[in-house]
Amino acid sequence: MKIHKEGYRIIVVCAASAALIAGVPAVCFGAGWISGVITIAVLWAFLFVCYFFRAPSRVPVTGDKAVLAAADGKIVIVEEVYEPEYLKARCRQVSIFMSIFNVHANYFPVGGTITYFRYHPGKYLVAWHPKSSEKNERTTVVVNHDGVPVLFRQIAGLLARRIVCYAEEGMAVQQGSETGFIKFGSRVDIFLPLDADILVKEGDKVKATQTVIAKLP
Repeated sequence: MKIHKEGYRIIVVCAASAALIAGVPAVCFGAGWISGVITIAVLWAFLFVCYFFRAPSRVPVTGDKAVLAAADGKIVIVEEVYEPEYLKARCRQVSIFMSIFNVHANYFPVGGTITYFRYHPGKYLVAWHPKSSEKNERTTVVVNHDGVPVLFRQIAGLLARRIVCYAEEGMAVQQGSETGFIKFGSRVDIFLPLDADILVKEGDKVKATQTVIAKLP
């Protein structure tokens, strides 16, 4: 299993902490059942951290008008909204919620040129909260795809305290290439034109770079 680069430092710290935590009971209680239980619990916690930062190899499903899922997870919102930050127009919002068990790397849903990028510090409401898109720590990225602006946001959740985004204004990006990573629980919102053909509904499970969530007009 490949580990994502954003997890290297955390995994090293966790490995050192796990060794210390498992070693103290062994010194205090010897090789008894107490130290055994603690060692097993610490090992499982360490393995979960490694699992969380997994980075699967995927070949993106490409298509000129296709909009790909930007994250693994569950569709929690499909609705018409007004987007006030950049588009300043009514559009179709599709939101994907990532649990701690999902892959947390994020990907560009379309290819094109990045025309806008902003990082917004904020709160840490639960990611499915209606106001999390406006109040939480988040990034906003707009990709111009053949004249059609596609806006998407990485949104920190209750446990997430670190959003990593590789986007820069003026950068040309390929569909399905990596946008960044959100550590420990989060959401991605994608804003599309009103006449986009939405191919998913609330409750659907999607996989980043593999699920086509919409078709652009």
